[in-house]
Amino acid sequence: MKFLDVLEEVLKSDERFVGENNQVIKTKVADAARGTDELLIKSLLQNKLLRDNFFTKVDDIYVFDKVKFIWVLESKEFLPDSYTLYKNKIGLVDSQNNLISQKQDVSLVWPYKDCVLEGGQTKEDQKREEIFYNETLAPDEVNRLLAPKVLSNAKRYTVGGVKENIYFRDKDNLIIKGNNLLGLSSLLKRYEGKIKCIYIDPPYYFHEATATDTFKYNSNFSLSTWLVFMKNRLELAQKLLKTEGTIWIQINEDGMHYLKVLADDIFGKDCFVGTLPRRTRDGKSDVPYNFSQDFDWILIYSNVDSKHRVLGRTVERDYYETSDYPGRPWRLADLTSQQPASKRPNSYFTMVNPKNGDEYPASKKRTWAVTKDTFPEYYDNGYIVFPGDYDFLNIGKPYSRKFKDEDDQAGKLSSVISDFLIQDFLKELLTRSKNKSGNDEIDELFGREEFDYAKPENLIKSIIEVCTNEGDIVLDFFMGSATTQAVAHKLKRQYIGIEQMDYIEDVSVQRLKKVIDGEQGGVSEEVDWQGGGSFVYCELLEDNQSLINEVQEALNSSTIISILNRATDNGKIVPSVLPDDLKKTEEEFDELSLEEQKTLVLELLDKNKLYVNLSDLDDEDANVSEADKAFTKSFYGLD
Repeated sequence: MKFLDVLEEVLKSDERFVGENNQVIKTKVADAARGTDELLIKSLLQNKLLRDNFFTKVDDIYVFDKVKFIWVLESKEFLPDSYTLYKNKIGLVDSQNNLISQKQDVSLVWPYKDCVLEGGQTKEDQKREEIFYNETLAPDEVNRLLAPKVLSNAKRYTVGGVKENIYFRDKDNLIIKGNNLLGLSSLLKRYEGKIKCIYIDPPYYFHEATATDTFKYNSNFSLSTWLVFMKNRLELAQKLLKTEGTIWIQINEDGMHYLKVLADDIFGKDCFVGTLPRRTRDGKSDVPYNFSQDFDWILIYSNVDSKHRVLGRTVERDYYETSDYPGRPWRLADLTSQQPASKRPNSYFTMVNPKNGDEYPASKKRTWAVTKDTFPEYYDNGYIVFPGDYDFLNIGKPYSRKFKDEDDQAGKLSSVISDFLIQDFLKELLTRSKNKSGNDEIDELFGREEFDYAKPENLIKSIIEVCTNEGDIVLDFFMGSATTQAVAHKLKRQYIGIEQMDYIEDVSVQRLKKVIDGEQGGVSEEVDWQGGGSFVYCELLEDNQSLINEVQEALNSSTIISILNRATDNGKIVPSVLPDDLKKTEEEFDELSLEEQKTLVLELLDKNKLYVNLSDLDDEDANVSEADKAFTKSFYGLD
């Protein structure tokens, strides 16, 4: 029974709320709710579904959410054109949901914000109607949609070939074919709080369709639909992040600022790490306003505040070896502080070389990193080097001495600098990470353009190296041509990829097979990649295979219509995605040939893309094979 049907039945059990035509009198129910009517509260509490949705448990006390309850009464199911909580505008609102132009405490709202967008598609030209589930009005549908799924067709790819009838292991790399929203929700059971780095290159939002709108997915979203699509997936991604993990979101300029406000709300504005530019192409003429926008952007978030060092670069340093510190190589470091004399008065002093009395006054704008009182201790322990101490040094002021053994023990990484002075990190982003580089890598692997606008491997390498270590888990749930997974494999990181498009088998999997075999494209030579390793491929098990078999065996139109009606009644088909030809009258449908009818119905089943829930693993109607059961149990730890 649907959520609203349950609510109506409970309300009708109280004669105070029932009118002459056996209809619920909404105004009376709303008045009772506002007055915290005891009988109403008791009746709602006694039903588990209503209790879970209208009450919050604090210790052992249930607190009634009357605002949410009254809103449901006035929703579209009871009152037309009241489908969503938010006004039919996109903008910033205050805490009372009033649209405002500027305020410190704001959040982005839009139509259907309180919905889940299923977003299923397997073919590039499959521009289907999107399916929305309201989080409040359809909680049972949402819960079932996001429940963990059965995994099927599992294979392990290794240098030696392909193995089937496998079990999942803790260190396995994982590739999943299926809807990424449902794939993410399935990952939670095993990987919640364990992913160190998430990189995604999602479908972009465009004010107008452009030549670069070549995503092999339905990227022709309206803004409100695109925001729902992103919100649902980022909320699950946030749960998967490990403490001090980071997420890197590639985005174009049209959608970046909307996404920034949305991501602030999901990850927390205090967890925003920064924005990085990526040069996508060389300048172009014949552009709007005569301005060539040649960059897209990467938004970076963590799940901790700025006190944590979530990023860092490993720097190859040169050390000196001298007879006065045998066996302890050392290097020079700056001995000044960025703090002025007004803030560090004890560090504003003239440093005197004890050997010869040479004086080195501090700068008012940049004082010494040691104080006048601590200088003797640092000097006596060898941490300060003066001009003239070593003939091979050409220095004009005191420096700090850093020993290699202490560097190694601290394990401290250098800062990732976001300005144009950096020689490595931004050099990759600004000069060697253009779309053409990614396309060339795909061309080299497959001999033709199988995938447009793939990101180049050195872009992903730059990201992975500053936020992960060997063995950390990297996730990309808009996997595309598997650039992220290919680079993670070469850098000895564990990885997960999710992709729902059919090209996953012809492009993504084939690319990773070549990586295992030791292909030398992309960053292979730079990281001395020689091949090896393995990955596991599996699919979310579709729930319509038995229906497909019935349709294929149908002998007449009435049988097909019967199958459709039964599937719809059982919740396996959503009417909103009916193809236009199936929206005709039954008489018009009967005029089609039987093969044409079957083609249309199979298209409908393909567009729904429902999957078997883990809870139905042993259900006979689900028809799960023994091999799929065994693999699924090993993945979820059910053995």
